[in-house]
Amino acid sequence: MRRVSFIICIVGFCILSACNQQPNQENPNVELTEAKGGKFYGGVFRLNEPEYIKNLFPHSIIDIYSYRIASQIYEGLFKFDQDDLSVQKCLVNDYEIDSSRTQYTFYLKDKVFFHDDDCFPGGKGRKMTAEDVKYCFQILSTQSRMNQSFHLFDGLVLGASEYYEASANGNTPDFDIEGIQVLDELTLRITLEKPNSQFLYNLARPGGFIFPREAYDAYKEDMRIKCVGTGPFEISSIDEDNSIILKKNKNYYDTDEYGNPLPFLDAISITFIKDKKIELMQFRKGKLDMVYRLPSDFIIDIVEKIDKGKGEYKNYELQRTPEMSTQLLAFNTSGPVFGNVNVRKAFSFAIDREKIMEFVLKGEGYLEGYHGMTPPSFPDYDIARIKGYTLNLDSAQYYLAKAGYPNGEGFPKIALDINSEGKRFDNVANEIQKQLKENLNVEVELQFSPIAQIAEKSTSGNYNLLRLAWIADYPGPENYLWAFYGKNVPPSKEDKSYPNLTRYQNPEFDKLYEKALGATTQQEALEYFLQAEQIMIQDAPALILWYDEGYRLVQSYVKSFANNPMQFRDFSAVYFIPKSKKIVN
Repeated sequence: MRRVSFIICIVGFCILSACNQQPNQENPNVELTEAKGGKFYGGVFRLNEPEYIKNLFPHSIIDIYSYRIASQIYEGLFKFDQDDLSVQKCLVNDYEIDSSRTQYTFYLKDKVFFHDDDCFPGGKGRKMTAEDVKYCFQILSTQSRMNQSFHLFDGLVLGASEYYEASANGNTPDFDIEGIQVLDELTLRITLEKPNSQFLYNLARPGGFIFPREAYDAYKEDMRIKCVGTGPFEISSIDEDNSIILKKNKNYYDTDEYGNPLPFLDAISITFIKDKKIELMQFRKGKLDMVYRLPSDFIIDIVEKIDKGKGEYKNYELQRTPEMSTQLLAFNTSGPVFGNVNVRKAFSFAIDREKIMEFVLKGEGYLEGYHGMTPPSFPDYDIARIKGYTLNLDSAQYYLAKAGYPNGEGFPKIALDINSEGKRFDNVANEIQKQLKENLNVEVELQFSPIAQIAEKSTSGNYNLLRLAWIADYPGPENYLWAFYGKNVPPSKEDKSYPNLTRYQNPEFDKLYEKALGATTQQEALEYFLQAEQIMIQDAPALILWYDEGYRLVQSYVKSFANNPMQFRDFSAVYFIPKSKKIVN
């Protein structure tokens, strides 16, 4: 899911003495303090996102932009490694799993403190304990419009579903969650209903982030932008829709392999400019330290010049990788139009994905979406076994006629809701509109909205056809299939549905999906996932467009900032090296 932004003038580039108005590649962070191991303290990392965040409260995060910012502020018991996306310990020193693989005992790190904030007496952040973890997981298991993440515990943590049901209509249950026990100040035990291979992944996702009771009591829904966590950075300022500045958490507990206290950076400055060409221009002027996703018109030229070591681009590091990201059109399967599977199949056969990749995206994609929802990012998961849809006009017309609309006659005019993300998807949407008219004689109106509105429409089911990008928040095929799990669909159309935005339901899919979650081996789980995904694709609740590839340019002085297929960013160990020898010892 993607975002929009605004114009370029006063968007917070000139902060904390880090502004450099000169159009060159000189590191603007001229005063750096040398640390152990050839690293340096200081500097402000400046980046841009093409759309503004929707919500930074952990249980409300459903978009990648909010996630990327919130993960610098909050932490969970576990987190992902920026290099290889493996799950690693974060707020825990160690943990144990019993022989039944249903009982987890977590030993928390000592002397981890929440950020200083007015919600605490005297504004001084206090120590995090096991009671805080229990409290956050209890809120995660409470019905609230702020909570979009209960699926992480639903049917998994012992007693969580009962607690959730008892919290309906604002009620406070008079019992604790059976499977969450505080053993002492730094020890927590969680008991599952049954073994689940995804549990530690769940604890590393945004819904598993830890925050203090004081912040929740003081700010409630204002936690959308009032954030109190344990992470390496904390909120310094927010200029709604324009910029966010995160400052260094000087009380952060972690160190690097040399014993250097983290983080190295003084701050992170995030702006929200929608025009990718302006963003690239700012990067070339040295006013941004990274640009992610290049303007389609520039990709071939930039790659060729970097490969040949020519021009200014030779001074930058180009990072590119196939991503854990699938671009798609979501059908509202509970609606009057796309509730008909034959309409969905007609649309799926009517799109020329190769043309979109070659002439619209100009190569800024990894592979056409000829298979399933899961991208080709997992070596042991063979998506080639999943038969999807390719351009076939005879099949498209056949299914449209079968749905009762021969040659498009009588088909209602529908809207395609879209957020443009720097014009990239504007062009894609225009091409889809054109193809559906030419191939199906169907009229589609394009409706452009900010990501916050798109997110609201998607969860409320207030759409017919919606452009989405499903980007993994943890590395595994299950992360894509849980978006179609029927038991995540609420009983009423009036209720919000997340993560199943299409409101797709098929009992056979659900049964195989559940078998995969309960599998005793990874190989067995992947086999069940493949079978489930084939069933889902046959029902076509989504039109798979392409699997993404990300291009990222980084200034040469940026270090310890690994690229990965999930675009998971951990700035805790990122540092700058000086281009000139202006170093403070």
